Amino acid sequence: MKNILILSGSPRKGGNSDLLCDEFMRGAKESGNNVTKINVASKKIAPCHACYFCREHGGECAYKDDMAEILQAMIDADVLVLASPVYFYSIDAQLKAVIDRTVARWLDVKDKEFYYIMTAADEDKSSMETTLACFRCYADCVNGAKEMGVIYGTGVYEKGKILNTHAMTQAHEMGKNV
Repeated sequence: MKNILILSGSPRKGGNSDLLCDEFMRGAKESGNNVTKINVASKKIAPCHACYFCREHGGECAYKDDMAEILQAMIDADVLVLASPVYFYSIDAQLKAVIDRTVARWLDVKDKEFYYIMTAADEDKSSMETTLACFRCYADCVNGAKEMGVIYGTGVYEKGKILNTHAMTQAHEMGKNV
C-alpha cells in the first residue's frame, strides 16, 4: 500500500483534469492504496515572495495559509500526482503557487513517484510540452524522483468533455497499477 497525494490544480471542481484525478484515485483505491486528493484552487495559498523567512525559521513560511498542511502531505506521500489544465502552454497558477511554495522545505520532498495529468482544448499533444516540462523540471529538483506516467487529455474544453475518453480509461488503469 502506498500513500498517494493527488494535487488537482483545476480551478473548476469537476473540470476535465479534476475528473481524471478522480478516475486515477478510483483505480488507486481499488488496488488498496491510501489516496488523498487536494483541490488546490479551494485552498488559501499565497504565492512565494522569495523573502526566505523559511531559511531562518526551519522551513516555516512567513505566510500562515493552507500551504503548510499541503507541504506536509507532499513530504509524507510516496506518490505525487500533479494535475493541471493547460493555460497558454503551461500549468495553471493555482498549482504553480503550490510548487513554488515547496521551497520552504524542498529538501524534505524526496523519493517520490510522480504521475502527471494534463488537459487542454487543443487536440495536439505538442501544446502540452511546456506544461510537461514544468512538471518534469520540478521533479528534477526532488531527490530520488521517478516519473511513472503521463496522461494527456486532449481536445477537451467544456467541463465534462473528458468523460468516456481514452484518457479516463488510462487514468483508471494507471491508478490501479501504482
